[in-house]
Order: sequence, then structure tokens, then C-alpha cells
Amino acid sequence: MERQAQAYFYAALTIVCWSTVASAFKLTLRHLTSEEMLFWSALFSLGALLLIVLVSGRVSELRTWSRRDIGRSAVLGFLNPFLYYLVLFKAYSLLPAQEAQPLNFTWPIVLVLFSIVVLRQPITLKTVTAMLISFAGVLVISTRGDLAGLDLTHPLGVGLALGSTVVWASYWIYGVRDARDPLTRLCLNFAFGFLFVAGYMFALREVRIPDAPGLIGGAYVGLFEMGITFVMWLKALQLSRTTAQVSSLIFLTPFLSLIVIHLVVGEPIFPSTVVGLVLIVTGILLQHYGEWIAQSLGVWAK
Repeated sequence: MERQAQAYFYAALTIVCWSTVASAFKLTLRHLTSEEMLFWSALFSLGALLLIVLVSGRVSELRTWSRRDIGRSAVLGFLNPFLYYLVLFKAYSLLPAQEAQPLNFTWPIVLVLFSIVVLRQPITLKTVTAMLISFAGVLVISTRGDLAGLDLTHPLGVGLALGSTVVWASYWIYGVRDARDPLTRLCLNFAFGFLFVAGYMFALREVRIPDAPGLIGGAYVGLFEMGITFVMWLKALQLSRTTAQVSSLIFLTPFLSLIVIHLVVGEPIFPSTVVGLVLIVTGILLQHYGEWIAQSLGVWAK
């Protein structure tokens, strides 16, 4: 199979997996608390990543890392998987999956805000317009279309879903200049992250062996949200001629996810969810591909 075809294959597999995880979250939360789901999914994802690193013979790379590198992984592990999924899973326990998932998908816009503040990137008209469009989508979803009343359906759940995007953007910004091997780095990050998760759970005294559906759900989330899918996505990016050729496919995920949520979880999809998601994705596309769109339409790019 040609390299670009392989890249699309791995990207498609990843997107299919990520399209199912919002439903997996909700189904698993019927058997586990959000904290328990974090513990078991982090354990399974760490096991998968360790196995992949061992089989690929990359363990020796750890010996070349400095104490600063190890410390960086500890910070990254605190942000993801510990804090990010702690916040995200709690949001899913409070909100319908069809609302939590699109709100969490606003992280690229939050990342742009962080880039402006932290990396001193310039603010352009395109950036401002993109953010306004996406946050309009957030309002539509959060109020279920009742923009006049601005009555949030679940303020804490909405706050947590949006808060998870801040944690993810922080994780990305902190690790953006990390030149270590991505797979080995991710494995060590998750090793530290699981230590934080385990410490948190033992402090709460909530560690228990779940029933079979809960354990299967935790394993599914750990493998297909956190573990194997990240490896497949990295593989797709490495094989592709340009990252844009596969990264643009990620925008299919939230729409496919809505279909799965409706069919598997049984949630009736609100019109406000679809409208809000379209606005969010439109804003993200404008931010990332606005220059190409503008050139195609013969209008402003900035």
C-alpha cells in the first residue's frame, strides 16, 4: 500500500475510534463514577502504551533523557491524562454526550487564544471572526437554542466541558517544543499521569473492582480514546506527505459521533446541538484554513 494511502487508513481508523468514545463514556458512566472511569481507563491505556514501547524497542531512549525531560513528563502527565480527563469525564457525567462532545471540541479555538497570549502570535481579523463564530456555537449548545434567555442547561457541566479545553490547550502549549520521540514521551507522560490518578483515587478511598460492563468500558476508553488511537494518529501524521492532508479529516469526528450517540446511547439529537456544532467547526475551519478559503473566494484572508 502506498504511503499516503496508509496514512489515510490509519487516520480513518483513528477517526472511527474517536467517533465512538463519547458514547463509550456515557455507557461506562452507568456502571462507574467519573473518577473510577479515569482510574481504569488510565491503567489500560498505560498498559497498552508500555507494550507498544517495549515491542518497538524504544525503552533505551529513556536513558538519554535528562532530569529536566523527566520533570517535563511529570508536568505533562499531570495535565494529561490526570487533570484533563478528570474534568472531562465529570462533564460527561453531568451533560448529555451530544453537548459535552461539541463543547470539548472547541479546544483548537482555546489553543489559538493561548498562542496569542503565550507565544505572542498576532491577533488578526480572521482569528477574531473565527473565535466569535465558534463561541456562538458554544452558546447555542449551552442554552439549547434559548439565546434570548441565556439560560444554561447545566452551568457546572458546561463549565467543566469548556474547562477541559483549557487543560488540553495548556498541555499542548507546554509540550509543543518537546523534541523527544512522541510515542516514548507519551508513554512516560501516562506513567506519571497514572501515578497522579492512583494517588487521587486512594485519597478518595474509591478504588474497587467494577462489574464486567464497567471494566470493559474502562478498557475500551483506555485503549480507543487514550492509548492505541494516539499511536495510530501519530503513524498517520508520519506517513502523510503533509500533516494537513490527514489532520483536516478530524473534523468528521464530532458529526460521526452524534450519529453514534443517537444510535447507541439513545439520545435524541437536539437541533441546537447540530447548529452549534456547525458553528464551532466553521470557526475552527476558518481559523486553520481561512487563508485558502479566502483565496478561493477572492476575499480577505486576514
